[in-house]
Amino acid sequence: MTTIKTNTGQPLLIVIGGPTGSGKTDLAIRLAKETGASIVSADSRQVYREMRIGSAAPTQDQLNTVPHYLIGSVSIHEPFNAGIFVEEAGLLLEKLFAENPVQIVCGGTGMYIGALLNGMDELPEVPAEVGAFWQHKLESEGLPFLQAEITRLDPEHAAKIDLQNKARLLRALALITVSGGPISALRGEKKGARSKYRVVELLVNPDREELYQRINRRASVMMDAGWEDEARMLYPHRELKALQTLGYTELFAYFDGIRSMEETLELIRQNTRRYAKRQLTWFRNQSNSIAIRPEMETKKLLELINQA
Repeated sequence: MTTIKTNTGQPLLIVIGGPTGSGKTDLAIRLAKETGASIVSADSRQVYREMRIGSAAPTQDQLNTVPHYLIGSVSIHEPFNAGIFVEEAGLLLEKLFAENPVQIVCGGTGMYIGALLNGMDELPEVPAEVGAFWQHKLESEGLPFLQAEITRLDPEHAAKIDLQNKARLLRALALITVSGGPISALRGEKKGARSKYRVVELLVNPDREELYQRINRRASVMMDAGWEDEARMLYPHRELKALQTLGYTELFAYFDGIRSMEETLELIRQNTRRYAKRQLTWFRNQSNSIAIRPEMETKKLLELINQA
């Protein structure tokens, strides 16, 4: 087992982020085996036990290699969000650090990772009628109207978020309505994992063409593993928030006869490539990650971490 320097004497938290299909899981397992660490997943879809294939969750062999947490740990019928993740991951890390001074968080959900590392704001409750007002505006006026409104009301926040993300826009506009001011005014004193541990962030960043090839191949591999059958079992629950997500949305449309399976697979690949691009943008803009290739040798990875 390799010795990792902790410099300040603090426990070391290695955070491995990056786009879907980039090879994060294999890299995390290599590091975990060398350091004796466990892996806490920061993936908003792999947490659901009914979505193992479509979320590209680690295989059983991978799960058996080193301890993993927050993989398949809740049902699609149970609530799960960034706040719940931060609470559960925080408690897990406290327990795990008591056993080993090095631990790993690995995943592609940037919002979860950012909330864990930096803490979360105490945001006001949004009355149902406020949410309904903006939902009506979206349906009657369209997405461009919401984009224009957030830019007018809070240009600073508008510059930070994905303006194509309807849920984020609706949430931000509702918070502005309730608070009567910009989102920045709601930011309070936050304490996250950075205040407790020495944090080293790694961004798994393959060559762009290689990444897209991985994504294209993986869609076929997942279908061969039974993804269509998994999605058909979940189809009656398609209205659940957990299932309104990449891959399942396209398959549900296929079940509705909207497009052929060939067209569906190509659309999934296309949308996954776009999602991966957005993930990369988030990690580059919102974190202090060190960019690495997924094939980097374990020895060099450990040296990089020690020098960080």
